[in-house]
Amino acid sequence: MAGKEKKFAKKYARMLFNVTGVDLAERAITELNIVNELMNASNEIKNFFLSPLFEEDERRKTIEGLSDKLDFCDEVKKFLVFIAQRKAVSVLPDIIRHFMNIYFEKKKKAKATVVTPFKFSGEYEERLVSSLKKLTGRDVDIEYVYDPELLGGIVVKVGSTMYDSSLKGQLRLLKEELIKG
Repeated sequence: MAGKEKKFAKKYARMLFNVTGVDLAERAITELNIVNELMNASNEIKNFFLSPLFEEDERRKTIEGLSDKLDFCDEVKKFLVFIAQRKAVSVLPDIIRHFMNIYFEKKKKAKATVVTPFKFSGEYEERLVSSLKKLTGRDVDIEYVYDPELLGGIVVKVGSTMYDSSLKGQLRLLKEELIKG
């Protein structure tokens, strides 16, 4: 069933965005990420969402109770019940990813992932944000991933494009050139 539902992840994300709009999108992302993190942290919670042993009504009441306790907006609460009924909770990470893409597109923003072996200083970070804004033509939200095993340089991924100025990346390019040559 997960393969079939994976195809619908984008559709589900679009449905949720149509309900939340830009105004509630950030809150919805936060709340969906909470559920996703809970599922990743606990096999019991994951099994609750996915196991056929629980009745649909029992699952709905539990989702509504949890949503109320965590102060989720009604749109997210109803959406969680909806995807639980369709047994699509397992593709929640894909739904979140598509939802964020829709949101960033509407806000004329881009999301960048920056992998570095060090923590950025304020000035360097400002230069990076400015450069990425020029490159993409959009405001950029940056997620930093610190990888001390990266020997030097940085790797930046914006959408499906990767910019690799790491030492490892440069050595790989050099190796490819030498093999061709």
